[in-house]
Amino acid sequence: MHVCIFNSKNEMLIQKRQPSKKLWPNMWDITIGGAVQSGETSTKAAERETFEEIGYRVDLSNDRAFFTINFDNGFDDYFLIEEDIDIKDLRLQYDEVEEVKWADKDEVLQLAKENKFINYWFLEKLFEIRKQRGAYTK
Repeated sequence: MHVCIFNSKNEMLIQKRQPSKKLWPNMWDITIGGAVQSGETSTKAAERETFEEIGYRVDLSNDRAFFTINFDNGFDDYFLIEEDIDIKDLRLQYDEVEEVKWADKDEVLQLAKENKFINYWFLEKLFEIRKQRGAYTK
């Protein structure tokens, strides 16, 4: 599952993965990504992973995934949240996240073009979908 946190300026909170990560080291990524544990729902995993990776508590108990992408061995649920978070208040999980920052669509797409951002095929659409349909607001 993944969580994309946007602010009211339509910027996404992005994270830079630690150089020690096996997959996509030193790459920028959407806000949160993680695996659902046995017996856990995607919603609970999204809440847990958001707190673990950036130290931010989110309550998604009255929400569901904004969209789901299916692939051969499973699926990824994506949660879109709008929240104006002060990144100075976040507590990053050292072994996962090197840094975070707010980035607008142009910056994210430029990072992807430079092979510095994990290249999700729907990255550009993510900003459009979020803006057209809104996002869960705390």
